[in-house]
Amino acid sequence: MWIVTLLIFIFILGIIVLVHELGHFLWARHFGVHIYEFSIGMGPVIYTKVSKKDGIKYNIRALPIGGFVAMAGEVYEDDKEVPKDKCLCNKPIWQRIIVMAAGVMNNFILAILLLFITFLIWGSTTSSNKIAIVEKNSVFDLAGIKEGDKILAIDGKKVYSMYQIQTRLAFKSKDGSYTFTIADENGKTKDYKLKKECLKDDEGNCVKQDGEDVMMYGFNTNALEKGFFNALKNAFIKFGDLIYTMLITLGNLITGHLSIDNLSGPVGIYEAVGSNVVGFSFTDVIYNVLSLISLLSINVGLINILPFPAFDGGHILFLVIEKIKGSPVNQKFENLCHTIGFILLMLLIVVVTFNDIIRLF
Repeated sequence: MWIVTLLIFIFILGIIVLVHELGHFLWARHFGVHIYEFSIGMGPVIYTKVSKKDGIKYNIRALPIGGFVAMAGEVYEDDKEVPKDKCLCNKPIWQRIIVMAAGVMNNFILAILLLFITFLIWGSTTSSNKIAIVEKNSVFDLAGIKEGDKILAIDGKKVYSMYQIQTRLAFKSKDGSYTFTIADENGKTKDYKLKKECLKDDEGNCVKQDGEDVMMYGFNTNALEKGFFNALKNAFIKFGDLIYTMLITLGNLITGHLSIDNLSGPVGIYEAVGSNVVGFSFTDVIYNVLSLISLLSINVGLINILPFPAFDGGHILFLVIEKIKGSPVNQKFENLCHTIGFILLMLLIVVVTFNDIIRLF
Protein backbone atom coordinates (compact mmCIF):
# COMPACT_ATOMS: atom_id res chain seq x y z
CA MET A 1 0.00 0.00 0.00
CA TRP A 2 2.97 2.31 0.54
CA ILE A 3 3.48 2.42 -3.25
CA VAL A 4 -0.04 3.82 -3.73
CA THR A 5 0.57 6.35 -0.96
CA LEU A 6 3.87 7.38 -2.54
CA LEU A 7 2.31 7.80 -5.99
CA ILE A 8 -0.55 9.89 -4.58
CA PHE A 9 1.98 11.92 -2.56
CA ILE A 10 4.02 12.67 -5.71
CA PHE A 11 0.81 13.45 -7.62
CA ILE A 12 -0.40 15.93 -4.98
CA LEU A 13 2.91 17.79 -4.72
CA GLY A 14 3.33 17.67 -8.50
CA ILE A 15 -0.05 19.29 -9.14
CA ILE A 16 0.58 22.05 -6.58
CA VAL A 17 4.08 22.83 -7.90
CA LEU A 18 2.97 22.63 -11.56
CA VAL A 19 0.10 25.07 -11.01
CA HIS A 20 2.36 27.46 -9.06
CA GLU A 21 5.22 27.51 -11.56
CA LEU A 22 2.79 27.67 -14.48
CA GLY A 23 1.61 31.02 -13.13
CA HIS A 24 5.13 32.47 -13.29
CA PHE A 25 5.75 30.85 -16.68
CA LEU A 26 2.61 32.00 -18.48
CA TRP A 27 2.77 35.60 -17.30
CA ALA A 28 6.52 35.83 -18.01
CA ARG A 29 5.90 34.62 -21.56
CA HIS A 30 2.96 37.01 -21.88
CA PHE A 31 5.21 39.96 -21.03
CA GLY A 32 7.96 38.75 -23.38
CA VAL A 33 10.50 37.59 -20.80
CA HIS A 34 13.12 35.12 -22.08
CA ILE A 35 12.80 31.77 -20.27
CA TYR A 36 15.64 29.25 -20.03
CA GLU A 37 13.97 26.42 -18.13
CA PHE A 38 10.67 25.22 -16.68
CA SER A 39 11.29 22.54 -14.03
CA ILE A 40 9.02 20.47 -11.82
CA GLY A 41 10.92 19.02 -8.88
CA MET A 42 14.40 19.72 -7.58
CA GLY A 43 17.74 17.94 -7.86
CA PRO A 44 18.96 15.78 -10.76
CA VAL A 45 17.06 15.88 -14.07
CA ILE A 46 15.28 12.60 -14.84
CA TYR A 47 13.45 13.79 -17.97
CA THR A 48 14.03 16.73 -20.29
CA LYS A 49 12.53 18.09 -23.48
CA VAL A 50 13.85 21.12 -25.36
CA SER A 51 11.39 23.21 -27.35
CA LYS A 52 12.51 23.59 -30.96
CA LYS A 53 10.57 26.84 -31.23
CA ASP A 54 12.08 28.87 -28.38
CA GLY A 55 14.75 26.63 -26.83
CA ILE A 56 13.04 26.37 -23.43
CA LYS A 57 14.06 23.29 -21.44
CA TYR A 58 11.13 21.47 -19.87
CA ASN A 59 12.51 19.29 -17.06
CA ILE A 60 11.22 16.83 -14.49
CA ARG A 61 13.65 16.50 -11.60
CA ALA A 62 14.10 13.72 -9.07
CA LEU A 63 12.83 15.33 -5.84
CA PRO A 64 9.11 16.27 -5.92
CA ILE A 65 9.48 19.06 -3.34
CA GLY A 66 9.50 22.16 -5.50
CA GLY A 67 10.13 23.59 -8.92
CA PHE A 68 11.25 26.76 -10.68
CA VAL A 69 11.10 28.87 -13.81
CA ALA A 70 14.54 30.17 -14.81
CA MET A 71 14.05 33.60 -16.42
CA ALA A 72 16.56 36.03 -17.90
CA GLY A 73 17.31 39.01 -15.67
CA GLU A 74 15.36 37.94 -12.60
CA VAL A 75 17.39 40.41 -10.52
CA TYR A 76 19.74 42.05 -13.06
CA GLU A 77 21.05 41.55 -16.60
CA ASP A 78 23.15 38.41 -16.25
CA ASP A 79 23.17 37.23 -19.88
CA LYS A 80 24.52 39.61 -22.55
CA GLU A 81 23.19 37.37 -25.34
CA VAL A 82 19.58 38.01 -24.31
CA PRO A 83 18.08 41.28 -25.63
CA LYS A 84 17.57 43.85 -22.89
CA ASP A 85 13.84 44.08 -23.49
CA LYS A 86 13.52 40.33 -22.79
CA CYS A 87 15.12 40.56 -19.32
CA LEU A 88 12.67 40.58 -16.44
CA CYS A 89 14.65 43.26 -14.62
CA ASN A 90 14.01 45.70 -17.49
CA LYS A 91 10.24 45.23 -17.50
CA PRO A 92 7.92 47.75 -15.78
CA ILE A 93 7.63 47.10 -12.06
CA TRP A 94 3.93 46.29 -12.30
CA GLN A 95 4.66 43.52 -14.80
CA ARG A 96 7.43 42.10 -12.61
CA ILE A 97 5.11 42.07 -9.61
CA ILE A 98 2.45 40.20 -11.61
CA VAL A 99 5.02 37.61 -12.72
CA MET A 100 6.19 37.09 -9.13
CA ALA A 101 2.66 36.96 -7.66
CA ALA A 102 1.15 34.77 -10.40
CA GLY A 103 2.26 31.49 -8.80
CA VAL A 104 0.55 32.34 -5.51
CA MET A 105 -2.62 33.45 -7.29
CA ASN A 106 -2.69 30.17 -9.22
CA ASN A 107 -2.41 28.22 -5.95
CA PHE A 108 -5.30 30.16 -4.44
CA ILE A 109 -7.46 29.73 -7.56
CA LEU A 110 -6.74 25.98 -7.58
CA ALA A 111 -7.72 25.70 -3.92
CA ILE A 112 -11.02 27.56 -4.38
CA LEU A 113 -11.84 25.53 -7.50
CA LEU A 114 -11.22 22.20 -5.74
CA LEU A 115 -13.17 23.27 -2.66
CA PHE A 116 -16.07 24.23 -4.94
CA ILE A 117 -15.92 20.86 -6.75
CA THR A 118 -15.87 18.82 -3.53
CA PHE A 119 -18.69 20.88 -2.01
CA LEU A 120 -20.76 20.58 -5.21
CA ILE A 121 -20.41 16.78 -5.28
CA TRP A 122 -20.43 15.87 -1.58
CA GLY A 123 -22.12 18.91 -0.08
CA SER A 124 -20.68 21.41 2.37
CA THR A 125 -21.29 22.48 5.92
CA THR A 126 -22.34 25.96 6.83
CA SER A 127 -19.68 27.29 9.13
CA SER A 128 -21.00 30.02 11.36
CA ASN A 129 -20.64 30.95 15.02
CA LYS A 130 -24.30 30.16 15.70
CA ILE A 131 -24.70 26.99 17.76
CA ALA A 132 -26.80 24.41 15.90
CA ILE A 133 -26.41 21.46 18.28
CA VAL A 134 -25.83 21.17 22.04
CA GLU A 135 -25.31 17.62 23.30
CA LYS A 136 -27.36 16.65 26.35
CA ASN A 137 -25.31 16.61 29.60
CA SER A 138 -22.32 18.16 27.82
CA VAL A 139 -20.22 21.05 29.18
CA PHE A 140 -22.21 23.57 27.16
CA ASP A 141 -25.54 22.04 28.17
CA LEU A 142 -24.69 22.01 31.88
CA ALA A 143 -23.48 25.62 31.64
CA GLY A 144 -26.88 26.66 30.28
CA ILE A 145 -25.75 27.47 26.73
CA LYS A 146 -28.51 26.70 24.25
CA GLU A 147 -28.97 26.00 20.56
CA GLY A 148 -29.37 29.30 18.73
CA ASP A 149 -26.82 31.11 20.93
CA LYS A 150 -23.74 32.53 19.22
CA ILE A 151 -20.06 32.19 20.15
CA LEU A 152 -18.70 35.70 19.69
CA ALA A 153 -15.18 35.22 21.03
CA ILE A 154 -12.80 32.78 22.70
CA ASP A 155 -10.40 34.24 25.26
CA GLY A 156 -11.25 37.68 23.91
CA LYS A 157 -10.47 36.77 20.27
CA LYS A 158 -13.43 37.21 17.94
CA VAL A 159 -14.60 34.18 15.96
CA TYR A 160 -17.07 34.01 13.09
CA SER A 161 -17.10 30.33 12.07
CA MET A 162 -16.73 26.81 13.44
CA TYR A 163 -13.35 26.54 11.73
CA GLN A 164 -12.11 29.64 13.56
CA ILE A 165 -13.53 28.30 16.81
CA GLN A 166 -11.67 25.00 16.33
CA THR A 167 -8.48 26.91 15.53
CA ARG A 168 -8.67 28.91 18.77
CA LEU A 169 -9.37 25.77 20.77
CA ALA A 170 -6.39 24.00 19.16
CA PHE A 171 -3.96 26.26 21.03
CA LYS A 172 -3.46 25.10 24.59
CA SER A 173 -4.41 27.36 27.46
CA LYS A 174 -2.51 27.40 30.76
CA ASP A 175 -5.15 25.58 32.79
CA GLY A 176 -6.96 23.81 29.94
CA SER A 177 -9.97 26.12 30.11
CA TYR A 178 -11.18 28.78 27.67
CA THR A 179 -13.42 31.79 28.13
CA PHE A 180 -16.34 31.70 25.69
CA THR A 181 -18.20 34.95 25.05
CA ILE A 182 -21.75 33.86 24.26
CA ALA A 183 -24.68 35.91 22.96
CA ASP A 184 -28.17 34.51 23.46
CA GLU A 185 -31.03 34.90 20.99
CA ASN A 186 -31.89 38.30 22.53
CA GLY A 187 -28.34 39.58 22.03
CA LYS A 188 -27.40 39.48 25.72
CA THR A 189 -23.76 38.47 26.15
CA LYS A 190 -22.13 36.48 28.94
CA ASP A 191 -18.67 35.01 29.52
CA TYR A 192 -18.31 31.33 30.40
CA LYS A 193 -14.95 29.91 31.54
CA LEU A 194 -15.23 26.28 30.54
CA LYS A 195 -12.97 23.23 30.42
CA LYS A 196 -13.48 20.24 28.15
CA GLU A 197 -15.00 17.34 30.08
CA CYS A 198 -16.27 13.84 29.36
CA LEU A 199 -19.67 13.50 27.76
CA LYS A 200 -22.10 11.94 30.27
CA ASP A 201 -25.04 9.62 29.69
CA ASP A 202 -28.45 9.92 31.34
CA GLU A 203 -27.12 8.17 34.44
CA GLY A 204 -24.21 10.60 34.80
CA ASN A 205 -21.51 8.21 33.65
CA CYS A 206 -18.80 9.18 31.18
CA VAL A 207 -19.46 7.96 27.65
CA LYS A 208 -16.57 5.88 26.36
CA GLN A 209 -15.27 5.26 22.84
CA ASP A 210 -12.53 2.69 22.15
CA GLY A 211 -12.09 2.36 25.91
CA GLU A 212 -11.47 6.07 26.53
CA ASP A 213 -13.70 8.87 27.80
CA VAL A 214 -15.23 11.08 25.09
CA MET A 215 -13.85 14.53 25.94
CA MET A 216 -15.75 17.43 24.43
CA TYR A 217 -17.60 20.69 24.92
CA GLY A 218 -20.65 19.21 23.27
CA PHE A 219 -21.61 21.73 20.60
CA ASN A 220 -21.55 22.14 16.85
CA THR A 221 -22.37 25.03 14.51
CA ASN A 222 -22.35 23.06 11.25
CA ALA A 223 -25.29 22.09 9.08
CA LEU A 224 -25.08 20.29 5.71
CA GLU A 225 -25.88 22.30 2.57
CA LYS A 226 -26.02 21.27 -1.08
CA GLY A 227 -26.43 23.05 -4.40
CA PHE A 228 -24.32 25.12 -6.81
CA PHE A 229 -24.55 28.49 -5.07
CA ASN A 230 -24.05 27.03 -1.58
CA ALA A 231 -20.96 25.19 -2.87
CA LEU A 232 -19.60 28.40 -4.38
CA LYS A 233 -20.34 30.46 -1.27
CA ASN A 234 -18.89 27.91 1.13
CA ALA A 235 -15.78 27.41 -1.03
CA PHE A 236 -14.86 31.07 -0.50
CA ILE A 237 -15.81 30.90 3.19
CA LYS A 238 -13.66 27.78 3.72
CA PHE A 239 -10.81 29.43 1.79
CA GLY A 240 -11.01 32.43 4.13
CA ASP A 241 -11.14 30.15 7.18
CA LEU A 242 -8.02 28.26 6.08
CA ILE A 243 -6.15 31.52 5.45
CA TYR A 244 -7.26 32.71 8.91
CA THR A 245 -5.97 29.51 10.55
CA MET A 246 -2.61 29.69 8.78
CA LEU A 247 -2.13 33.36 9.69
CA ILE A 248 -2.95 32.59 13.33
CA THR A 249 -0.46 29.70 13.24
CA LEU A 250 2.25 31.90 11.68
CA GLY A 251 1.60 34.59 14.27
CA ASN A 252 2.00 32.09 17.10
CA LEU A 253 5.21 30.74 15.55
CA ILE A 254 6.67 34.25 15.33
CA THR A 255 5.70 35.14 18.90
CA GLY A 256 6.96 31.82 20.24
CA HIS A 257 3.57 30.55 21.41
CA LEU A 258 3.90 27.67 18.97
CA SER A 259 7.03 25.59 18.43
CA ILE A 260 8.39 24.57 15.02
CA ASP A 261 7.89 21.02 16.33
CA ASN A 262 4.26 21.53 15.31
CA LEU A 263 5.22 22.04 11.65
CA SER A 264 5.30 19.26 9.06
CA GLY A 265 7.56 18.83 6.05
CA PRO A 266 7.55 16.33 3.17
CA VAL A 267 7.61 13.33 5.53
CA GLY A 268 4.67 14.74 7.50
CA ILE A 269 2.74 15.35 4.29
CA TYR A 270 3.46 11.77 3.20
CA GLU A 271 2.07 10.52 6.51
CA ALA A 272 -1.02 12.72 6.06
CA VAL A 273 -1.56 11.27 2.59
CA GLY A 274 -1.29 7.74 3.99
CA SER A 275 -3.79 8.43 6.76
CA ASN A 276 -6.26 9.76 4.19
CA VAL A 277 -5.84 6.87 1.75
CA VAL A 278 -5.37 3.60 3.65
CA GLY A 279 -8.65 1.94 4.63
CA PHE A 280 -10.93 4.37 2.79
CA SER A 281 -13.32 3.69 -0.09
CA PHE A 282 -12.46 4.96 -3.57
CA THR A 283 -14.85 7.92 -3.36
CA ASP A 284 -13.56 8.85 0.10
CA VAL A 285 -9.98 8.74 -1.21
CA ILE A 286 -10.92 11.09 -4.06
CA TYR A 287 -12.56 13.48 -1.61
CA ASN A 288 -9.61 13.34 0.81
CA VAL A 289 -7.03 13.85 -1.96
CA LEU A 290 -8.89 16.85 -3.40
CA SER A 291 -9.21 18.31 0.11
CA LEU A 292 -5.48 17.79 0.77
CA ILE A 293 -4.53 19.45 -2.52
CA SER A 294 -6.68 22.48 -1.71
CA LEU A 295 -5.27 22.74 1.83
CA LEU A 296 -1.63 22.37 0.75
CA SER A 297 -2.13 24.69 -2.22
CA ILE A 298 -3.31 27.45 0.12
CA ASN A 299 -0.39 26.67 2.42
CA VAL A 300 2.16 26.93 -0.41
CA GLY A 301 0.57 30.11 -1.72
CA LEU A 302 0.45 31.85 1.66
CA ILE A 303 4.03 30.90 2.57
CA ASN A 304 5.32 32.06 -0.81
CA ILE A 305 3.68 35.48 -0.57
CA LEU A 306 5.36 36.26 2.77
CA PRO A 307 7.84 39.17 2.41
CA PHE A 308 10.82 36.96 3.18
CA PRO A 309 13.91 36.67 0.93
CA ALA A 310 13.88 33.68 -1.46
CA PHE A 311 10.06 33.64 -1.44
CA ASP A 312 7.96 35.30 -4.14
CA GLY A 313 6.88 37.80 -1.51
CA GLY A 314 10.54 38.64 -0.86
CA HIS A 315 11.07 39.50 -4.53
CA ILE A 316 7.91 41.61 -4.49
CA LEU A 317 9.16 43.42 -1.37
CA PHE A 318 12.35 44.47 -3.17
CA LEU A 319 10.26 45.65 -6.14
CA VAL A 320 8.12 47.78 -3.82
CA ILE A 321 11.29 49.24 -2.25
CA GLU A 322 12.62 49.97 -5.75
CA LYS A 323 9.39 51.77 -6.63
CA ILE A 324 9.48 53.85 -3.44
CA LYS A 325 13.15 54.86 -3.68
CA GLY A 326 13.01 55.37 -7.45
CA SER A 327 16.00 53.14 -8.22
CA PRO A 328 16.85 49.42 -7.99
CA VAL A 329 18.14 47.94 -4.73
CA ASN A 330 21.86 47.15 -4.80
CA GLN A 331 22.15 43.92 -6.78
CA LYS A 332 24.77 42.29 -4.55
CA PHE A 333 22.76 43.12 -1.43
CA GLU A 334 19.54 41.70 -2.88
CA ASN A 335 21.26 38.53 -4.07
CA LEU A 336 22.87 38.10 -0.64
CA CYS A 337 19.47 38.46 1.05
CA HIS A 338 17.90 35.86 -1.24
CA THR A 339 20.83 33.48 -0.73
CA ILE A 340 20.65 33.78 3.07
CA GLY A 341 16.87 33.36 2.92
CA PHE A 342 17.21 30.23 0.81
CA ILE A 343 19.80 28.73 3.19
CA LEU A 344 17.58 29.44 6.20
CA LEU A 345 14.63 27.88 4.37
CA MET A 346 16.62 24.73 3.61
CA LEU A 347 17.75 24.51 7.25
CA LEU A 348 14.12 24.83 8.38
CA ILE A 349 13.08 22.04 6.00
CA VAL A 350 15.87 19.83 7.38
CA VAL A 351 14.81 20.48 10.99
CA VAL A 352 11.10 19.94 10.26
CA THR A 353 11.83 16.77 8.28
CA PHE A 354 14.00 15.46 11.14
CA ASN A 355 11.15 16.11 13.59
CA ASP A 356 8.72 14.31 11.24
CA ILE A 357 11.02 11.27 11.17
CA ILE A 358 11.39 11.28 14.98
CA ARG A 359 7.60 11.33 15.34
CA LEU A 360 7.37 8.19 13.19
CA PHE A 361 9.29 6.27 15.85
